Formats: sequence, C-alpha cells, structure tokens
Amino acid sequence: MRSRITRKRVLVTGGAGFLGSHLIDRLLARGDEVLCADNLFTGTKRNIEHLHTHPRFEFMRHDVTFPLFVEVDEIFNLACPASPIHYQHDPVQTTKTSVHGAINMLGLAKRLRCRIFQASTSEVYGDPSVHPQVESYWGNVNPIGVRSCYDEGKRCAETLFFDYHRQLGLDIKVARIFNTYGPRMHPNDGRVVSNFVMQALRGEPITIFGEGQQTRSFCFVDDLVEAFLRFMDTGPDFPGPVNLGNPGEFTIRELAERVIELTGSGSKLVFQPLPSDDPAQRRPDISLAREKLGWEPRVALDDGLKKTIEYFEGLVREGA
Repeated sequence: MRSRITRKRVLVTGGAGFLGSHLIDRLLARGDEVLCADNLFTGTKRNIEHLHTHPRFEFMRHDVTFPLFVEVDEIFNLACPASPIHYQHDPVQTTKTSVHGAINMLGLAKRLRCRIFQASTSEVYGDPSVHPQVESYWGNVNPIGVRSCYDEGKRCAETLFFDYHRQLGLDIKVARIFNTYGPRMHPNDGRVVSNFVMQALRGEPITIFGEGQQTRSFCFVDDLVEAFLRFMDTGPDFPGPVNLGNPGEFTIRELAERVIELTGSGSKLVFQPLPSDDPAQRRPDISLAREKLGWEPRVALDDGLKKTIEYFEGLVREGA
C-alpha cells in the first residue's frame, strides 16, 4: 500500500467498462486514488458498484469527446466502445471518441505534464498479411469499411499520441490490446467469448461465422491489467507501441467446443457467412513485452474460461 506521500491520483477514462473496472481495482489495491470518468454508453455502474463507498474512488459521468478539467498525476485513456456491435451502432461517435477523445486527454496531459496511457488495439493491423503481428507491421486496414470507425479511429489516435510525444515531449504509453476476456464483459457485446458462453448457458445454438477456422488469441483480463501497470512504470524512453495479448492461438471452432465442454451445454454449432472485413488470423508477437516489461500471460484458457463462465452464470440467474 502506498503512503500518502507516494500515492498517485489516477484518471481512468472508460473506467466503468470491462477493462477499466479491473484496472481500477488494481490501482486502488496498490494505494492510489482513482477518478473514473465514463459516459456509460457501454460501461455500466454494475462494474464499479462495489467501489462507491471506497474512500479513494470517485466517479464522474463524462464523455471524452468534451474537454475535462481535473488535477491528476497519471491518465489511462480506455474510453471507446470496443466490440463491433457497439462501435458500429454509432460509427461517427466511435471515431469522435477515438480522435476527439485522444485530443482532449492529450491536452489534459500536456497541461498537467503527466504520463498518459492509450488503450490502442490489435485492430490497427486490420486483416493482417504478417503473422504473428509485430509492432513494426503497418497493417492491412480497409479505410472505408464497416469496421473502419474503430480501426482507423484507433490508428489516428496513435498518430496523435506520437506527434504529441515528438513535438511536445509528452510522456506517452501506447498499448495494442489483443482479444481479452473475463468477468464483467458485457453479455450482449457480440464478442466471441461472451457470445459463446451466453449461448451455451441458455442452451441456444452457438453461432460460428464462416467455417470457424479463423484464429484468435485470448488473454485473461488479470494478465492484461498486470501488463498495463508494468508498462506505465517503465521509463519515458519506451513509449511503445507494445503488443499485449496471449500468443496462444485457437480457432473459433476450438473455442466453441471448449465452452460447450466447460459449461456442460447441449448447444449445437450453427454456421453463418463471415461478416465484412473479419480478420482471418490474429495473434500477437509479444517479444517486446517480454523484453521490456518482463511480462507474459500466465492464466491458461480453460482456467480463465471457468472464471468467465461463473460470472455469466450469475447474470443468467438474474435474468440477463
């Protein structure tokens, strides 16, 4: 636990979301004060309701597309819908959240001269022609497709972060996050883990797009948050970008079969056409994270899925 002298006041935008709420738990556990800013578009008060009486936690309902004037020591910018269903619901707002949100948070960091973390994404690689993906790969992104609001929004945000770093000397940390799962995922976010688990628990057919041979890597949320904290504690000479994810690769069909087995479900697999611009392969090369952060994922897929299934079982019992 940090002393009052070393304690930091940390802003987490998107703090009521899946990743943000887990990050806040870790920041509070180590003794920091946390200001959570979220407009609750995809985040939910349920994720942070256990913190409302915490003496070092504060919640502010705020949209990062508008400027924010607060006093903090560090910023984690996690605000943006991250699942296709949510970010395609209002694609213009998604782009604004990535671009205007980055400008506003970078402006705050510039005024405060504080370190700022950007939650970027593996989607900056698009449908990659390099496998596994390394940070030096520039990507293969459709700039006018249905996923472009998110993909290009995040790419533009990275541009802004590095221009603020080069032009103004701002202390930045840019992390490219690969598929992450765990408790507090939104049950209706359309992501593959939450989809499969909810369908299995309800005894519904499990929907697979294409033949299920496209691959993904799945990182448990606790592992990812550990990487966030290690990255933020590195020196200013390592701004990133750095890939954060699990290099273990599974086909979508293999994931569905694991979920059926772990839930004991009688669900059957059904196959539908692939959506537009769906990547065929997605797996991070985490050599840089191993070298610079001394980090790699530790939670096995089955262990993480069991904890995730337990969380969703609670939602199903409540009628979610």
